[in-house]
Amino acid sequence: MSILTVKNLTHGFGDRALFDNVSFRLLKGEHIGLIGANGEGKSTFMNIITGKITPDEGDIEWSKRVRIGYLDQHTVLKKGMTIRDTLKSAFSYLFDLEKEMNAICDEMANATPERLEILLEDMGTIQDILTNNDFYIIDAKVEEIGRGLGLDAIGFEKDVNDLSGGQRTKVLLAKLLLEKPDILLLDEPTNYLDYEHIEWLKTYLNDYENAFILISHDIPFLNSVINLIYHMENQKLDRYVGDYDDFMKVYEMKKKQIEAAYKKQQQEIAGLKDFVARNKARVSTRNMAMSRQKKLDNMDIIELDREKPKPEFNFKEARTPSKLIFQTNDLVIGYDEPLTKPLNIRMERKQKIAIVGANGIGKTTLLKSILGEIKPISGTVEKGQNQYIGYFQQEIKKDNYNTCIDEMWSEFPGFNQYEIRSALAKCGLTTKHIESKVVVLSGGEQAKVRLCKLINKETNILILDEPTNHLDKDAKSELKRALKEYNGTILLISHEPEFYNDIVTDIWNCENWTTKIV
Repeated sequence: MSILTVKNLTHGFGDRALFDNVSFRLLKGEHIGLIGANGEGKSTFMNIITGKITPDEGDIEWSKRVRIGYLDQHTVLKKGMTIRDTLKSAFSYLFDLEKEMNAICDEMANATPERLEILLEDMGTIQDILTNNDFYIIDAKVEEIGRGLGLDAIGFEKDVNDLSGGQRTKVLLAKLLLEKPDILLLDEPTNYLDYEHIEWLKTYLNDYENAFILISHDIPFLNSVINLIYHMENQKLDRYVGDYDDFMKVYEMKKKQIEAAYKKQQQEIAGLKDFVARNKARVSTRNMAMSRQKKLDNMDIIELDREKPKPEFNFKEARTPSKLIFQTNDLVIGYDEPLTKPLNIRMERKQKIAIVGANGIGKTTLLKSILGEIKPISGTVEKGQNQYIGYFQQEIKKDNYNTCIDEMWSEFPGFNQYEIRSALAKCGLTTKHIESKVVVLSGGEQAKVRLCKLINKETNILILDEPTNHLDKDAKSELKRALKEYNGTILLISHEPEFYNDIVTDIWNCENWTTKIV
């Protein structure tokens, strides 16, 4: 049974086309991985099928009464509500049904026999819906899903307005799972999730009976939960049975076949054109030349898909800093309350350290305290000399209406236009991206603009807070190479061991320092 049918979808922004006559069907129970390079339109596709964006052309048809759940990380959480209140709001439609059932009970007292029969039937239907959707065990379900995603460690009574980016994502995901929609739409759900909660989500999705569409650049996670791939590339959407590894085998084979057919056809075209050029003027061979020209005119020309620009990250390095990078003396970090015990930690030149641990225990706060962006609750940070720091923030909350060119120029006013464009192009951005406003770019493209600013600045220390969030496979792989080759010092927060394990010399687990229960 088809839950969603997309027919002849065409859409773009300005002169930048994303989809050209794309069709798609989602069947009951399908677990789909929606993949493609940064900027191919994956998140836009999600926004189109959920009605947030109206396509230029095409039809979007959902089956009747289907309930859609969309993990949108830009959703605003209501200030003043606790985590528990927010999770229980997932059942608001069931509370509405309970009110309707109570109203039916009140009406029954004075109903005629005919009306009573109708009311009893309505009441039975509502009762079934309430039972099947866990209405009578709401508190237990809230606790179960909350524990699975680590919300119990944060505290169910905490105001959602006080949450970190990762904690906020967990609340949104937990609320979505509690709603038990007929179709889950998940856009990068593992961003900001800890390893143990990614593992819990894997189990949950594998047991999930309903359909879902998943966007993720976390290939091991993707492989573990999906059974179909839809690949978005060059304005097309192609279907592949199996996981990502199965897709890559078929995709590479198809690519080689097309390249071989293209090469063979180009040789044939060259031969035909040569024959026509040499023989069209002779009376004796004119008919043969015309025949070959006709064959040329009627030939279906094979065209190779344009190659995506591959990013190239090479960090510019400043002069060597002092041996001491930083040292903390009984440092206690936090905002209103302490997040850590007194810390006495030290980092020296050439160390590459990964900071790991659950969300909300102070990883980002530690970085900002070391940088001096926020004041510690107590204690001090002693820093060394000759430090040229490059800082990649986890979240940029403010919409950026600069063009990519202006954004780079604001940082590097001495560059000419050619140098600006060349720097952005090396990071895997096309001319259309470069001339666009930053706000209209995908999350991965925006990350590439920020990385472009970072690699063109001379540094001897890199402080990176979840730099791989939103980056596609090629960009992530290139960033890993560049960080391995970087001769400076690196302090890195990441939730992807397969990314940082080959880079770092040391791992600091914040769970050993935290005052929180984890």
